[in-house]
Amino acid sequence: MLRPDGDLPTDFGLTNFGPTTCGRFTALPVLIILHGPMSTPGRVGNALRAMGHPLDIRRPVFGDPLPDTLANHAGAIMFGGPMSANDTEDFILREIDWLKVPLKEKRPYLGICLGAQMLAKHLGATVAPHPEGRAEIGYYPIRPTEAGRSICSRWPDHVYHWHREGFDLPAGTELLAEGDDFPVQAFRTGRCFGIQFHPDVTHAMMHRWTTRGHERMSLPGARDRAEHFAGRMVHDHSERAWLSAFLDGWLHRPPRLQTPANEVGGLIASLAAE
Repeated sequence: MLRPDGDLPTDFGLTNFGPTTCGRFTALPVLIILHGPMSTPGRVGNALRAMGHPLDIRRPVFGDPLPDTLANHAGAIMFGGPMSANDTEDFILREIDWLKVPLKEKRPYLGICLGAQMLAKHLGATVAPHPEGRAEIGYYPIRPTEAGRSICSRWPDHVYHWHREGFDLPAGTELLAEGDDFPVQAFRTGRCFGIQFHPDVTHAMMHRWTTRGHERMSLPGARDRAEHFAGRMVHDHSERAWLSAFLDGWLHRPPRLQTPANEVGGLIASLAAE
């Protein structure tokens, strides 16, 4: 499987992370950091495998070590979990401290929900519950900033959430997307990104989360179970398309700080089936 050079626009939007530096294709594994015995990388894993990347899955909560360098990985993704970035368990502290590796080496890192909160905390931002106890459980609107659109030109207007904590924008980082109850929805510093929402969730995962975590849907601001599946019918296609475009640019094209308006990024990966 080769990743051709050149631009392939589609109806789902373009990414613009700058000129390619990886040649025609890289098959380095992507480090996957999970937080539960039943956790999976979901749609993110499907998309990465479709690009040809093996997955190196680690669960530090069960004692798996994290590498001292990402030289042998294409990038790293830290997923969500029921714990808090403010917890004091040893594995939480080790994961937060480990984030110095992708930051120092300027390697691609993506934090999803808890993974984004850990990145924000590592960078000195406050991670905390909503001041009125509100939660985002279900689909909610999102508004990309100009910087966000310069990286990925077409974002979904609603994305899937499952969290009660948010964070301030870390000093020196770039805001990519905003929300209502939780204003910071996506940010980046260099090649390290954090997103509050869950593009990784497959249909099967949504069934599992809304069954096992049904009590969360009684929190202020949360959507009821029927709204989760109704929202998926409306919003999932655009969120899936955004994920594929984003992942390709995140792994294969380092972000440039300023993007000429007449330049667009290259290949957008095929959408991965669930």
